[in-house]
Amino acid sequence: MGGGELFGRRTELDQLAGFLDAARQRGDARLLWGEPGVGKSALMAAVAELAITADMRVLRASGSEFEAEVSYSCLNQLLLPLNADIERLPPGLREALSVALGFGVGAPTDALLVCNATLLLVKAVAADAPLALLVDDVHWIDRASAVVLSFVARRLEGTQAGLLVSARTGAASFLDPRGLTEMTVRPLDHEASGQLVDAGFPEMPPRVRRRLLDLAQGNPLALTELPSTLLGAAHHPVTHLEVVPLSDRLQAMFATRMADLPEPTRRLLLLATFEGNGDVRVLRAAVGAGHGLAGLAPAERAQLVRVDDATARIAFRHPLIRSAIVAVSTHEERRSAHLALAGALDVDQERRAWHLAAAATGPDETVAQLLEDSAHRVMLRGDTFAAVAALIRAAELSSTSASRGRRLAEAAYIGAEAGGAVEDAQSLLTDARRSDPDSAGSLLAANAAAFLMLNGDGDVNTAHRLLLGAIETGDHGFRADNPALIEAMHTLLLLCWYGSDPEYWEPFYRALRRLKPSPPDVLALASKTFPDPVRTAASARPAIDEILRSLPDEGDPTRIMRIGTASVYLDRLADCRESSWRLVQQGRDGGAPRRHLGALMHLCLDDYLVGRWDEAEELALEGHRVCDASGFSFFEWYFLYNRAIVAAGRGRFDEAYTLADEITHWALPRGVSAAALFAHHPRALAALGRGDYDAAFRHAAAMSPPGVLASHAPHCTWVMFDLVEAAVRVGRTVEARAHVEAMRAADVASLSSRMALIQAGAEALVLDDDAAMSRLEALLASPASERWLFDASRVRLAFGERLRRGRSASEARRQLLLACDGFAAMGAEPWLARTRSELSAAGHRQVDMPSGGPTALTAQEAQIAQLAASGLSNKQIAERLYLSHRTVGAHLYRIFPKLGVTSRAGLRDALSSHPGESQPPAR
Repeated sequence: MGGGELFGRRTELDQLAGFLDAARQRGDARLLWGEPGVGKSALMAAVAELAITADMRVLRASGSEFEAEVSYSCLNQLLLPLNADIERLPPGLREALSVALGFGVGAPTDALLVCNATLLLVKAVAADAPLALLVDDVHWIDRASAVVLSFVARRLEGTQAGLLVSARTGAASFLDPRGLTEMTVRPLDHEASGQLVDAGFPEMPPRVRRRLLDLAQGNPLALTELPSTLLGAAHHPVTHLEVVPLSDRLQAMFATRMADLPEPTRRLLLLATFEGNGDVRVLRAAVGAGHGLAGLAPAERAQLVRVDDATARIAFRHPLIRSAIVAVSTHEERRSAHLALAGALDVDQERRAWHLAAAATGPDETVAQLLEDSAHRVMLRGDTFAAVAALIRAAELSSTSASRGRRLAEAAYIGAEAGGAVEDAQSLLTDARRSDPDSAGSLLAANAAAFLMLNGDGDVNTAHRLLLGAIETGDHGFRADNPALIEAMHTLLLLCWYGSDPEYWEPFYRALRRLKPSPPDVLALASKTFPDPVRTAASARPAIDEILRSLPDEGDPTRIMRIGTASVYLDRLADCRESSWRLVQQGRDGGAPRRHLGALMHLCLDDYLVGRWDEAEELALEGHRVCDASGFSFFEWYFLYNRAIVAAGRGRFDEAYTLADEITHWALPRGVSAAALFAHHPRALAALGRGDYDAAFRHAAAMSPPGVLASHAPHCTWVMFDLVEAAVRVGRTVEARAHVEAMRAADVASLSSRMALIQAGAEALVLDDDAAMSRLEALLASPASERWLFDASRVRLAFGERLRRGRSASEARRQLLLACDGFAAMGAEPWLARTRSELSAAGHRQVDMPSGGPTALTAQEAQIAQLAASGLSNKQIAERLYLSHRTVGAHLYRIFPKLGVTSRAGLRDALSSHPGESQPPAR
């Protein structure tokens, strides 16, 4: 139940409403089966409410294991409200029932008399008003009451009464189920489970929510009882050995069926619980030679476990049975089980280390080192939570304060940089300093502190100074094989980039030059392509080609994310898309939030450039949700920026300015100059869309002055064309020419096909040079330019405007029509309107609608029109027809005037009024 609503029980409620209808009309009897906690009682309560609403009289009772030896105790509870009505029975039956129920004194009566008396009483009361008899937990009722209810259940036909009883699946009961229609209450599906959790715990962190749903397996009682336990440990890392403690209700529910199991069976179940994977071979090895698994038989018969002979796997009927097994075990039993499993797992060092750690009773440096090594391995898989858990346990087992402090500092860094557990990272860092004051100056501690500052109230300058000091004074000899040093250098690179000031970069480059024998490949690449690509990225193109070729087989999430970062300003994010999507999926499945966010950033940027604007907005909103849920509030500005540039491109100018202002107000007090510079981009774009070219020039120039490609402000390359176009529009030809000369001097065209297109487009705007026009025409005709849909469409628009003024109307129309297709595909309304205006000025006229109907559609246009009329999005149509969504958008732009409509809403009517167009030929 959630706020009075039963989630996911519409089918069951419909069936039970049918039971009440049948009871009122002709009598009915039903039995609800279900696992413990599955929601049988909630359904019984719902049936009672439905019956009362239908003007039925409701009698209720429930079995109790403590009253199971008291004869007629359940019948007494059920019929107590009918005490006065017993007087309506004939004397003999009245006396028999009164004595059985304890209302009268007399000799024990014959059971058949009690059965007949109860049946006659039910019929008499039901004759006055339809009657619903509801008995919950019938497996616990006494034998005498069960006999009476079984008798009545088979004799209700022709009455206005219904009997509904519930029982646990597999539980022994005195009730005879013959004559009762059986219904099985199944666990909630995933959607309904999520609704129940969200109704009761709307602020539950996503990671905890996922774990709750996995553990509960749709069991409503577990879904409502487990959150208190899980939320209490929400920030504690979870290991694969950890078993969730149960509430008293859950423990009673799951442990009841284990009370009678033999001791050897419980030992085997404990081994299976801690083994975790259900591998029968490991269990056999842990039990030892000469001891088989025959002891599992009682647990199989009790339906606690299932053994799949084909796969040699043992599976628990419900995950929480494992918790119940641990709850009824002793400390020494648990320790012995872990030691046995450690001995059986010589090959699997990670799991062996955890079992040894669980069995340890004091400091053990050997086990601590095994766990530390394990943490480094799982980090390569992207499981930051498991890595933090391993390092914390390794710290607990450390034999010296120095090793404890070092391991806690590393756990704090991983938690702060990748895991998103900011509060826990701060606590771990405090513990590290308490364990070993010298660890406060270590690279790991400084790295963790820098990230905590970014996500807290600190600023970039303080974080930069702290980390730089740790790097310059650390006892690492600048060895490039020191993992802590390389992590610190990557963090320092980001801090310098956020600061966007050459003064930040000088000490970074100084430290980079000192690395021996040379910086690692990704760090070396990023140091050339990310800080100041205009001056250093061209030399890195061979290196990035080689590194990108390794991406499909790369399994390290951190390396994947950093390669993406190094690819941004060489416009190579397309080569990272598949790997980035892998990180996004890992993040959605509970992986490292920081890697999830990094991949979303890269996908959003690429989506903007190639015209996937719907996806860009969806992923930016996902980024906001991940930031909110994980505690990585610092990175929200990236997604504000991506939303702002799409909003500006689509003509939502007020939204774009509001988002840009939000970035600025957040960034300036914290010294995040890069974010403040980025905020000028959507402002410049919105001003261009509005036709406010003076404002567009000011905002573009704020990122990099005319004639200058600002040092260590790499995003200035994204507004070069904006600045030149705005300058030309307001008559600042000197500034426009100066900027084009700066682009040519820096040879930005060598960075990527997009940069080549932008440089050629800017040259064509300001240079009265046939060679420049020819170069641009050649680039626009090149397939490489087609990828950059927004930039190519804008360049075509500007080129078409110039061609029209130069009286090359036919060529102008060709470029403008292609620009129209691009803008229509993206929904870039301001640019589309401007392009249409230019087309009109160039003498282009839409074909007039013939009197007989719309212009005939091509076969492909007819298909697309029909699918769009059915409600499919451009993306869905593209997937069905194996096209790009941009192509679909361009077709729809041509289809609308042919059919005489202006929006998708008019397609259906237009097609139905011209049936020849509504039946596209089969593909």
